[in-house]
Amino acid sequence: MKLDQGLLRSLPKVLLHEHLDGVLRPRTVIELARDTSYSGLPTSDPQELAEWFHRGANQGSLAKYLEGFAHTIAVMQTEEALERIAYEEAEDLSQDGVVYFETRFAPIFHRQQGLTHQQIVGAVLKGLERGRKDFGIASGLIICAMRNMEVSLEMAELAVDFRARGVVGFDLAGEEGGYPPKKHVEAFHYIQRENFNITVHAGEGYGKESIWQAIQYCGAHRIGHGTRLIDDIAVVDGKAVKLGDLAQYVLDKRIPLEICLSSNVHTGATPGLAEHPFKILYQEKFRVTLNTDNRLMSGTSMTQEFKAAADTFGLSLDDFEKITINAMKSAFLPYGDRCDLIYSIIKPGYARIRKS
Repeated sequence: MKLDQGLLRSLPKVLLHEHLDGVLRPRTVIELARDTSYSGLPTSDPQELAEWFHRGANQGSLAKYLEGFAHTIAVMQTEEALERIAYEEAEDLSQDGVVYFETRFAPIFHRQQGLTHQQIVGAVLKGLERGRKDFGIASGLIICAMRNMEVSLEMAELAVDFRARGVVGFDLAGEEGGYPPKKHVEAFHYIQRENFNITVHAGEGYGKESIWQAIQYCGAHRIGHGTRLIDDIAVVDGKAVKLGDLAQYVLDKRIPLEICLSSNVHTGATPGLAEHPFKILYQEKFRVTLNTDNRLMSGTSMTQEFKAAADTFGLSLDDFEKITINAMKSAFLPYGDRCDLIYSIIKPGYARIRKS
């Protein structure tokens, strides 16, 4: 069966790692800038703006990759804007075959015009809820604390406050080097005591120590990126010959890795797709998932991430089904809801495609 773009788009997909401020439609950025009198955009042509974001992000550096966010965040300072962007995210993903997604953002960045954290989170959840009603796409929201800011405990409390309204977990994001996750251990202990869900950006811009701290100090249930886990695996001729203690632990405990192929190339976490550790991790049966990270900055979609994986690593339809079920098993949703999506939507969806 040929895995062309159309077929890949039709596959049911699950997305666990995407940033709300990295998925705006270029036209929406321009319209919101006009509405809020933000004059900092480099161009008011949607096509040119899309290219500008992608060019800026694709420089092999995480710091450079993050520069474009100044513009998206600038236009995300009202409840209307936040609700609209979350709603459009749901619409765009539903058209790309996504049946469940988790989106994440740092409320601290959206207070420039005086919104409270409660208003900010409430507006995003309202957009996701409208998206659920209009497009039938299930979703959850993850609240991010920032490594370089002292607000992690406050963000952890905010996440727990909204858990009954659609917030499904807590994350730590931002520049890794010089900002170890263990500095935020108080926030993570609070989340653990509340029996809540934890994912941590780790092993993207920094080595395996970052992943170790995220798991053993912060109690991470999932790892965002985790690319540098490969540093703990001895590889000879493209095959893993020995796992270090950390890699073995991640494998044994089935800790999911939120892999973002295109983004990892753009930020320099890996020199190219062919060198991405995904292949070894998948071969060795780590629980890997495929994700977009930032569709605007990386100029990507879930279909394109699947295509990149198919073309680079020779993945089959069976592989994509396994990866999608891995992702659904790893979602921050109640067990019954995860099973329901697997058995009523994902498996029948793949079965239908095999028949057609």
